[in-house]
Amino acid sequence: MHHLWASWRLAYVSAGDESTGCVFCDALESAESAPLIVFRGEHAFVILNLFPYNNAHLMVVPNRHVATLADATTGELYELMDLARTAEVAITEAYAPHGMNLGINLGKPAGAGVPGHLHLHVVPRWNGDTNFMTVVGQTRVLPEELAQTAERLRPIFVRLESGR
Repeated sequence: MHHLWASWRLAYVSAGDESTGCVFCDALESAESAPLIVFRGEHAFVILNLFPYNNAHLMVVPNRHVATLADATTGELYELMDLARTAEVAITEAYAPHGMNLGINLGKPAGAGVPGHLHLHVVPRWNGDTNFMTVVGQTRVLPEELAQTAERLRPIFVRLESGR
């Protein structure tokens, strides 16, 4: 048997009972989540995925607890897409991926891990990034810690958003 140590995940795995019910609403209010937040806008924010598919897997999330695109205001929808565009540019600058997946899962049957709070995933992809560890070992290998990813992306977001 082989072991992969991921001690940094213990805090997340053992914190399940403390949530008020929405990880995104909690993230906006929690000092512990602040290191994961890459950018805060007027209507939406950008946060690192705690269990990423790849390095720099971001989520763009409305500040308001809203479940669907139909429930979102025009301002929220605009900023959601505007920040998704900024995320694409920032990730491209910092990581030079070969492609990206952007997606929204509405409702649990559609795969939403947080079905009550709308969020858009931005996942950088590289040729060959689905390797044997993911396919056979059901394990993802991430070469960079989340804190380093946030430190790398934050100044790019600030520069891109201040240039508007």
